[in-house]
Amino acid sequence: MPAPQNQFKQRLHAGERQIGLWLGLADPYAAELIAGAGFDWLVIDGEHAPNDLRSTLAQLQALSTHTVSAVCRPPVGESWMIKQLLDIGCQTILVPMVETAEQAKDLVRAVKYPPHGIRGVGAGLARASRFNAIPDYLVTADEQTCLLVQLETLAGLDQLEAIAAVDGVDGIFIGPADLAADMGYLGRPGHAEVQARVEDAITRIVATGKAAGILTSDQQLARRYLELGARFVAVGSDIGLIGTAARQLAAAYR
Repeated sequence: MPAPQNQFKQRLHAGERQIGLWLGLADPYAAELIAGAGFDWLVIDGEHAPNDLRSTLAQLQALSTHTVSAVCRPPVGESWMIKQLLDIGCQTILVPMVETAEQAKDLVRAVKYPPHGIRGVGAGLARASRFNAIPDYLVTADEQTCLLVQLETLAGLDQLEAIAAVDGVDGIFIGPADLAADMGYLGRPGHAEVQARVEDAITRIVATGKAAGILTSDQQLARRYLELGARFVAVGSDIGLIGTAARQLAAAYR
């Protein structure tokens, strides 16, 4: 029996569009609620949300009874963090703040077992192998891991083609908020100069043959990115949805 198929990776390489949502509440009950909403993929965010390994695990378990794909974002691209996320069953990893092809190569090695990488071999203790119940896990896991690298600085965009050329990078995700800050437009990702860079980046990613992704809660921008060829687009967050709905409901009674 091989490792479970990574539907997100399969669909990404097939060129299908996938619509996602960010999970920032760090709660399995909320994750389970969102899992049934109809999104293709959900990001369990460990960079800007208060997630640790156990809360991430709980959310993976909550999502496991649904067809939605889980994407895990560690706070940084450290190999030991990636190893732990893979072992608890997250097959798709989104790494923030990637700026060079060398970084990307190191990350590819972090998600793969030897001889192609440096992922530690502890599958007998891991949820990923169903605690050693998948006999072929070690020899099939690499095929099902999916690596997404996040470019969110001018330095990263300058190296886009070199990063995209790294074998084992499955998709490139643009981070408009940090890019805006790096460009001198802190808190203004919708600024025309920032958007020009974002659109150029998506076009360049598509030209390399790699999948392009992005997050925006602006419906018009989301549709524009899809028109440009982005294949995995997150269109909001659980925090944003609840916060907006709560404010609107409260305002209706004031």
